[in-house]
Amino acid sequence: MKYLPLDPAIFEQNRARFVAKMEKNSIAIFNSNDELPTNGDAIYKFKQNSDLYWLTGIEQEDTMLILFPGNPDPKYREVLVLTRPNELKEKWDGFRLRAHEGTAISGIKTIVWLDVLEGLLQPWIHLADNIYLNSNENDRKSNLVAVRDYRFAETMKQRYPLHNFKRSARIIKDLRAIKSALEVDVMQKAMDITDNTFRRLLKFIKPGVTEYEIEAEIYHSFLSQRSGGPAYGSIIASGDNARILHYVENNQECKDGDLILMDFGAEYGGYCADLTRTVPVNGKFSRRQKTVYNACLHLHHYAASILKPGISILDYTEKVGDEATVVFQKIGLLRKSDIKNEDPENRAYRKYLYHGISHHLGIDVHDLGTRTEPVKPGMVFTIEPGIYIEEEKMGIRIENNFWITRNGNKDLMKNIPITVEEIEALMKK
Repeated sequence: MKYLPLDPAIFEQNRARFVAKMEKNSIAIFNSNDELPTNGDAIYKFKQNSDLYWLTGIEQEDTMLILFPGNPDPKYREVLVLTRPNELKEKWDGFRLRAHEGTAISGIKTIVWLDVLEGLLQPWIHLADNIYLNSNENDRKSNLVAVRDYRFAETMKQRYPLHNFKRSARIIKDLRAIKSALEVDVMQKAMDITDNTFRRLLKFIKPGVTEYEIEAEIYHSFLSQRSGGPAYGSIIASGDNARILHYVENNQECKDGDLILMDFGAEYGGYCADLTRTVPVNGKFSRRQKTVYNACLHLHHYAASILKPGISILDYTEKVGDEATVVFQKIGLLRKSDIKNEDPENRAYRKYLYHGISHHLGIDVHDLGTRTEPVKPGMVFTIEPGIYIEEEKMGIRIENNFWITRNGNKDLMKNIPITVEEIEALMKK
C-alpha cells in the first residue's frame, strides 16, 4: 500500500457494529475477491472485496474473516484468515502479510493460516445455528460470473444443509451507508489530495493540451501524494465530449473557446473522493458559458440546501427537478409550453439533465445505501447536477461530496475552487 497505516479502530468499530446486528448463536464468514485473469498468464490488479475490507482493512488476496461472538473459546470469536507466506511465491509476486502485521492493520488478535482453516471451521459451524454468508447486493451490480462468495455459499449449503443461512448483505448495506467519524477522516484525505490535484490542473490546462495529458497529470499528482491512484476511471471531456456521462476515451485536443469537464477523484486508504469541475480551456468563460455554469452552480447549492436527514433520494431528486425546470426556463432552454405539455414520467428538464443528482460514496464510488428510505446522519453523498446542451455542444457538471449531519450536511470539498471567479483567477495565475 502507498498510504500511511490507518487507525485499526476504524475496522474494530465496523466489526462491532456488524456483530451487534447478528442473531444469537450465529457465525459469519467473509471471503476476499478472486484474482481474475486478463490474457495469457496475466491477471488484473487485485481489488479486495469491499465488505471484507470494511471489516478488516486487509487488501491481500486469499483472505477470510470469521465472526462467531458465541464461540465458547473467546480466542476464536473473531478470526482473520491469511494465506501462509511462501518464500518462492514471494520471490515472484512480492511480500505477504505476517500474523503480527495482519493484527496491526485489522486489530484482530487471532490469525489463522488458510491451509489449516478446514479443521477449525467445521467444529465452529457445528456449534452455531445460523451461518451468515456474504454476497454483492449493490443495486447497480452487473455480474454474470460465479464469483468466490457465490461458489463458497453453494459449498456451505451442500455441507451443512440443516443450518439456517442468513444474508450478511442485509446488515452490511445499512451499516456501510453510515460512515463513522474515523472513516470520514480517511475520505477527507482522499478529497484533500483531489483538491491539490485540481489546483495543479488549473495551472496546466490551456489550448492545445490533450485530454490524456490532463489525465496523466491527475495520475502523477495522486501517486505523489500517497494515493493508490484514481478511485475510478477519470473522465476528461472537452467540448462536446462533456455530454457523454461516462466518456473514457480521453484522447482529444482541448481547443480554445471550449469548456472541459473533469470528473475524477483520488482513492486513499480504500476510500474514494468524487469531484467534478468544468473549466474554460483558455481560462476565461464566455458570457453564455458563464450563464449556464452559474445556473448549474445554483442547482448545486439548491440541492445542498435540501439534502438533509428525513428526505429520500427519490423525493430530493424530484425537488431538484422542479428547481431545474425553473432555472432552465430562465436560461432559455425550456419554454412554458414544454413544461405544460411534459410527460410526468419523462419531464421536460430531463432533456438537459438526464442523470441522478446524488449517490452514496465510500469504499466504493457508488457505495452501498438506499434510495427509497429517508436519508440518515452519517451518510456521505455526492451532489452533482449537470446541464448538457446538444445544440450548443456544451456540457457542464459540478460535484462535491457531503457528509450528512443531524441538522443538515457538511461540504467535505468546501475548500475546492468552484465559482467562475475563483476558477478564472487561478487559471490566470
